[in-house]
Amino acid sequence: MTLTPALRDAAFRWIADDPSPAARAELQGVLARAMGGDSAAADDLADRMAGTLTFGTAGLRGPVRAGSNGMNRAVVVRTTAGLAAWLKAKGHNGTVFVGRDARHGSEEFCAAAASVLAAAGFTVRVLPGPLPTPVLAFLVRKHNAVAGVQITASHNPPADNGYKLYLAGGGQIVPPADREIEAAIAAVPAAVSVPTSESYLPVSDAEVDEYLERVASLPRGTSRDLRVALTPMHGVGGQTAVEALRRAGFSDVRVVRDQAVPDPDFPTVSFPNPEEPGAADRLLALAAAEDADLAIALDPDADRCALGVKDRDGRWRMLRGDETGVLLGSLVLSTVDSPDPLVATTIVSSSLLKSIAAAHGARYAETLTGFKWLVRAGEGLVFAYEEALGNCVDPRYVNDKDGISAAVVACDLAAGLKASGRTLLDALDQLALDHGLHLTDQVSLRFTDLSRIGALMTKLRQDPPEGFAFEDLLPDADVVRLTADGVRVVVRPSGTEPKLKAYLEVVEPVDDDLTAARARGVERLGALRTRIEELLTAP
Repeated sequence: MTLTPALRDAAFRWIADDPSPAARAELQGVLARAMGGDSAAADDLADRMAGTLTFGTAGLRGPVRAGSNGMNRAVVVRTTAGLAAWLKAKGHNGTVFVGRDARHGSEEFCAAAASVLAAAGFTVRVLPGPLPTPVLAFLVRKHNAVAGVQITASHNPPADNGYKLYLAGGGQIVPPADREIEAAIAAVPAAVSVPTSESYLPVSDAEVDEYLERVASLPRGTSRDLRVALTPMHGVGGQTAVEALRRAGFSDVRVVRDQAVPDPDFPTVSFPNPEEPGAADRLLALAAAEDADLAIALDPDADRCALGVKDRDGRWRMLRGDETGVLLGSLVLSTVDSPDPLVATTIVSSSLLKSIAAAHGARYAETLTGFKWLVRAGEGLVFAYEEALGNCVDPRYVNDKDGISAAVVACDLAAGLKASGRTLLDALDQLALDHGLHLTDQVSLRFTDLSRIGALMTKLRQDPPEGFAFEDLLPDADVVRLTADGVRVVVRPSGTEPKLKAYLEVVEPVDDDLTAARARGVERLGALRTRIEELLTAP
């Protein structure tokens, strides 16, 4: 494209208002090349100035770059000023915790957020270095803070960073707060004119230690004979997870060496998400080489936990999020001391947890996707999970998904099973025998043209496939659900990535022959996957 006067002027205004010398120089360079006739630079500039990052699911996420449509100091300053104004308008005055991961820009953005909140009159506590997101969520809840800000892009690609917000109680924001905060941000003046102060205070190592002590207290079993292979996937969870496991009694932990130290470039994984094919290959290789009993992968900010096991054929594989969720949920329900416990999962997760809850006399809830909804499922919540590797095993203390506490509880489960000569796969088999075989899969389509996602959802609504009962969840959520006898398909756009996702489940009754039931279920699931792939990729 060619540089328009409107785009040129917008870039000049942003440069004048940006408090970061480095970001100003970066955008000036792009603008100069565009003004010199470089069409690629003009395209780049147009993308950088294409509106602002949307304050959505849990805050902001986007590429670290100068301009209004990127993660940079100016955007963080204006976002935080809007947050501060919104908190005050709601009558929330008090403490705010601010933390960060180790991504590009995280240290600068953390300091920027803390300085704006301090100038706005809040008591601001900054975590001592890059730490897992659940540590911040724990501190917000424990100290009854009015909010918490974590600078992180979680499992996004290396070029991204983000701004994650917790409110009082340690839960993520829900509507209408997100739209209200976004409106407050829009009303903030230029970032260069927002007041800042360095009068914020550090969080002590002893306060971080409180999180470790709580997590280490979660195991209910007595067995500790377990060899663990673990990767933090270049993120910030490695040291904290190893220490939490050690304090819980699980000291035989082998860490993937070339993924152990935080590295913002994520050199061994293009998408540092344990769900992505190949992302856990190094972990599984280490587990096999070390003859481990359990493999654990944390995502980069350590709020998600994936488990790997040795399969029947001797090869290692990662469990699906639903498999991990029902295993941990079953353990929590068998050890909980709550008189009227509630467990929850989402509309896209396996329905098996519902049967497990009924067998334990527990209440069950199903929510829209996202932990912002799960932790609000109802009173008495003792466990929640979503199939995207999120598990909340200790909602009284961390009111969000927590990969480190999930890892500790998973080790408790695996060690207890090992002591009785069984494995996690044996436990899954028993659940299938007790409640029927529940098999899940996912079709995930990534797009560069985001309009294609909306077009596919519209097409599905206008012409739903035959043979299914059709349910549209609008206006509550951009989700459609297709059901048939023993079959469920849920289709929705991802809330954090440029993807359209279809979540598949088949339920196969089991008599005494689990092998035959699994063969039937696998065949049905494969046929369902083929049909849904054809449906979503047809011209």
